[in-house]
Amino acid sequence: MATSKILAGAQVVLPTGTVPGGRVLVEGTRVTGSAPGDAEVIDLAPDHWVVPGFVDIHNHGGGGASFTSGTVDDVLKGIHTHRLHGTTTVVASTVTGEMDFLAQRAGLLSELAEQGDLAGIHFEGPFISPCRKGAHSEALLREPDPADVRKLMDAARGQAKMFTLATELAGGIDSVRLLAEHGVIAAIGHTDASYEQTVQAIDAGATVATHLYNAMPGIGHREPGPIAALLEDERITVELINDGTHLHPAAFELAFHHAGAARTALITDAMDAAGFGDGRYMLGPLEVEVKDSVARLVEGGSIAGSTLTLDRAFKRSVTVDGLSVDDVVRAISANPAKLLGMYDRVGSLEPGKDADLVVLDAEFELKGVMRKGEWVVTPAS
Repeated sequence: MATSKILAGAQVVLPTGTVPGGRVLVEGTRVTGSAPGDAEVIDLAPDHWVVPGFVDIHNHGGGGASFTSGTVDDVLKGIHTHRLHGTTTVVASTVTGEMDFLAQRAGLLSELAEQGDLAGIHFEGPFISPCRKGAHSEALLREPDPADVRKLMDAARGQAKMFTLATELAGGIDSVRLLAEHGVIAAIGHTDASYEQTVQAIDAGATVATHLYNAMPGIGHREPGPIAALLEDERITVELINDGTHLHPAAFELAFHHAGAARTALITDAMDAAGFGDGRYMLGPLEVEVKDSVARLVEGGSIAGSTLTLDRAFKRSVTVDGLSVDDVVRAISANPAKLLGMYDRVGSLEPGKDADLVVLDAEFELKGVMRKGEWVVTPAS
C-alpha cells in the first residue's frame, strides 16, 4: 500500500468551491477523510492549486504513439505521456479505418480498459459525413448502419464509451437509439446536418457534440445549423478544443457562455505528436505534418487533430479566456467523468474517490501529478 500523504497549504478545488490553505488526505490509492499521525506531509505554497486529475474523453495518442495503430506498448506510452500532463483518466479515440481493422483495435484497446489503463474507447469514424471528413480517409467512410455500429460495440466487449456519428446519414437516427439503449454516448460530429436534423438526433438520444464548431457547418442567420441546436439544448455536453488553433477565443467564449460550465468538456483531440514534437506522422492511413505544434494533413491541409495536452488547455482557459478555476475544473474533470459514468470514482477530490490530482503553481504551470495515490510527477520540495 502506498504511504499515507497529506497535501497541505495550497488552494484546493472541491465540488463545493475553493478552499484556501486546504488539505487533501490520501490513504493508499484513495482520497480519505482522515490520515494517520505518521502520514507524509507535503507542504505546498499558498498560491499553488490542487485540482482533480483531468479526464479526456477524446484523445488519439501522444508521445509519438497512436491509439489507432500502435502496439500495446505504444498505447501505454501515449497514455503515460498524457499522465505527465495531468490527464489521469483517458478514453482512447480511433480514427476511420476498415471495419475489421477497427474491430481488431477494439479488442486490443478493450484489454487495456479492462486492466484500468484506459477508461474506454471512442469510435470517431467511419460513420461520418464525407462533406465534413476532416482528417479521415473518405474512401473508408460509411453510413452508420446499426448493424455495423453493433459490430464495433460487440468487439469492444463493453468498453465502447462513445461513437461520433453524422446522424443525418442513413441509419444515423436508428444508430443513436441503439447506442442510447446500451448506455453508450452518441456524439454528433463530422456532420453536415441541418438545425432540424440535429434536433431530431438529440431527441433520439444524442448527448455530446464532438469538438463543437470543427467539422460542421457554421451558424447562419437563416440556417442556424447544428451548432445552434447543440448549444441551446440542455441535454448536450459540448466538447471544446482550447488550443488557440481550433477555435478563435470569441468562439470559445460564445460556446462556454451558452453551454455554461455544466455542459462543457475540454478535450485534446490529441494525435501522436502531443508531448513529442514537430515532424511527419500518420493519422490512420493519412500523412500529417506537424509544424509549430499545429497538425495538418500533408494533402489538403486540413487540421488533423491537435498536439494539445490538458494542462495547456487548463492554463489557457484561465489566463487567456478568463474563466474561473472552479469552472475549468468542472469542464476538464467533473463533466467528462460524469459523461463516462465514472464520477463515483474520479473527477473530484472527495473521500472514497481515486487519489487522482494535479498540482499547479500560481501561473497554472503543472508541478505535480498523482494517480491512484502514486506520484507520476513529484512536486519539487
